[in-house]
Amino acid sequence: MSSAISECATRNSAGFRACSNSPSSSRWCGFAGAACSRRTVFVAAAQPPTVNVHGHEVRGVGVDGETRCAHYGTDRDVVALKFGCCETYYPCFRCHAETTDHDAEPWPLERRDEPAVLCGACGAELAAQEYMGVDSCPECGTRFNPACVDHYHLYFEGVEETPDRR
Repeated sequence: MSSAISECATRNSAGFRACSNSPSSSRWCGFAGAACSRRTVFVAAAQPPTVNVHGHEVRGVGVDGETRCAHYGTDRDVVALKFGCCETYYPCFRCHAETTDHDAEPWPLERRDEPAVLCGACGAELAAQEYMGVDSCPECGTRFNPACVDHYHLYFEGVEETPDRR
């Protein structure tokens, strides 16, 4: 794997490197900090855009005031999650991959009782264990996207991968 940034890489409007080898010139490859299929390493050029959501810093791609992002934008996509590697809120694993220069590490099992999930609707912080046991925010009642369970293994250590329902 090459450690140099490929000449095929371009910068998006936020200043991040992205793969112009992707099938669609408007689609970023999403492999920041990792190798793409052409075995080229792409890294973030600067800190990703930060949005203040109810007093909490959330980083990602196209993040709105309720934590929706360019990847997940339905009315139920209203959570941001902390990763164990950087303890920063991101709306999704794709936002983390596209805007950091390191591999994602799930929230540690031994810290499941600590706040790791942000409700974008009201700003409540939930412990990982609490979030995995509910389908809506305990504070405001906003329903969460039920398909998020398919990705719990990416966010929380000790969770086994489930078959994707999509």
